Amino acid sequence: MISNYDGPATDPDATGLPTVSLVDVASYLPGAPVGTEYFTQYSRSDRMAKNVMFRSPKARHHVAEDETAVDMVERAVAPLIERHGAQAIADIDVLITHTQLPDNPVMGCGPEVARRLGMRPRFVYDVHNGGCAAFVHMMAMARMILQTTDARTALIAASQNCAGPVFTQTEIRKLAQAPVPGDACGVGLLVKDDSAPILDIECRTYPEFAGDMEFSTNGERKYWQPGEGQGCVSFTESKITKVFARGNRLVPEVALAVCERIGVKGRDIDTFVTNQPNRLFLRNWHDALELPPERHPDTFDQCGNLFAAGIPVTLDTENRAGRLRNGSVVLLSAFAHAGDFAGAAAVRWGAAG
Repeated sequence: MISNYDGPATDPDATGLPTVSLVDVASYLPGAPVGTEYFTQYSRSDRMAKNVMFRSPKARHHVAEDETAVDMVERAVAPLIERHGAQAIADIDVLITHTQLPDNPVMGCGPEVARRLGMRPRFVYDVHNGGCAAFVHMMAMARMILQTTDARTALIAASQNCAGPVFTQTEIRKLAQAPVPGDACGVGLLVKDDSAPILDIECRTYPEFAGDMEFSTNGERKYWQPGEGQGCVSFTESKITKVFARGNRLVPEVALAVCERIGVKGRDIDTFVTNQPNRLFLRNWHDALELPPERHPDTFDQCGNLFAAGIPVTLDTENRAGRLRNGSVVLLSAFAHAGDFAGAAAVRWGAAG
């Protein structure tokens, strides 16, 4: 197990840039768990139901009908306020948000989040790309801003809020993929110091895979046009095969790239936290790094596929349970959509909570 690594990535003099730390994480799960029986009562015979990509979790959470992405962020941030004080959050310099299903298609939720939390951040960004790897993507953006400006603190927030609104539609809830997603929000607090340093980050875009994931209304209608048809991400067996092959490769690939740069073997990582799409991906990913399952936390059966919120929710779950030892190396890795983006980050753990 790695406990005393102090390589160049932790040393601000090595790059000439200041060190940035992930000093805390928190999360929010909406409502009571929804059992799989909710979906089985509506399910229809579907060849894809037998596909390993759609083997459902035991439970998941769904946002309430009137619950917004801003509500979710506010509730996820509450533990940070308890631990660091309202003023620390009000003084945040950088706010970056990612929302799976924007409440307002014209604008992001950043300014409203700032208003709710009493913040006046100098930098506010709402990012829609990054998908399931958005937490790592936002870490990279926040670190870059903190390293290259006089900003000192950043809040990043990933809201997954499409399971309840989209996957319980009367026609969509019959599909094989309907029971897999869950809703949640995860947040991270970054500070320009060396208390819990980000050792390295790798973000890669794969334009050749862009467009392979489609949003369909099961007809000719565009999602904003009036008419019949219920919208969701559409899958075919051939696309699932491609996504599975890409995901198996991309997550270990970016994770091991980070390991190489910080001088750590994949098998020596203390904790490996990934997005949580399904059980087979999780098994294949820790096998690829030669890690035992107990060092690769799994929230899939309790929460389902949380997309971008999967990493921070799993981190928060492990942190609150006391399973993340201060000084240990925590490696984050995920891929997005049909494989058009992947990211990984290594952190010397020292978060609050």
